Amino acid sequence: MPELPEVETVKRTLSELIVGKTIQDVVITLPRIIQRPDDIEEFRHTLTGQTFEGVERRGKFLRLILEDDVIVSHLRMEGRYGMFEKGAPVDKHTHVRFVFTDKTELRYTDVRQFGTMHIFLKGTEFNHLPLRQLGPEPLDDAFTVKVLQSKLSSIRAVKTQLLDQTKIVGLGNIYVDEVLFRAGVHPEKPAHTITQEEAEAIHDSVVVILQEAVDAGGSSVKSYVNGQGEMGLFQQQLNVYGRKNEPCYTCGSIITRSIVGGRGTHICPSCQPAERKVHV
Repeated sequence: MPELPEVETVKRTLSELIVGKTIQDVVITLPRIIQRPDDIEEFRHTLTGQTFEGVERRGKFLRLILEDDVIVSHLRMEGRYGMFEKGAPVDKHTHVRFVFTDKTELRYTDVRQFGTMHIFLKGTEFNHLPLRQLGPEPLDDAFTVKVLQSKLSSIRAVKTQLLDQTKIVGLGNIYVDEVLFRAGVHPEKPAHTITQEEAEAIHDSVVVILQEAVDAGGSSVKSYVNGQGEMGLFQQQLNVYGRKNEPCYTCGSIITRSIVGGRGTHICPSCQPAERKVHV
């Protein structure tokens, strides 16, 4: 699933591709992608004639900003956007096509078919799900160690808390594993037992790793590409994620993989000393 760095990269590339383009028609071939309104003809009618004014990100969600409305889009596992010339062959996994007046198309493809789109009147999208429930942005200046600590008051594992989008947005499996490795914290440590020193280390790791990943265009671990079809490069800097049975770059110990909160989890057992089992 694309995480904050990947969605931020898609946001930036889409901004270059669609701002100023006017929608002539919308073609929808998989109605369940459209979550709001529940009538795809209303979705189509509402957007037709509007011009894209910007693209923003909130957590793992894209906000495609039009003159009157906002499309809130979640890519889920494998959703992606791409620009095509009108009339170009349509991939069988293309489910929504925004046809522009300049004879180009923004196409949404999704092999797994888990992505979603909602329309809201511009300015009201934060008052409704899915955006209403989201936690703070980890790359904002307002995200301090104190804010992080307030999100860790739980008996659940620290990894589980960091993955919870109502606590902090944008962190998924890849970056939580990398953050906890850099901070030297075991993912199963109870969140409410995190010390001041550990909280500071986690906070700093979140900020540094996410910014580095954004600068690298995200991580193309599976099928992720940006809006221009380009892969990210941060996967070349991963220390533990996806490196089961390989030596730790820091100490040489073998990276192990376990399940925490239902998610595959990679650690260095020497750099991240084990903690007792907790509720996950």
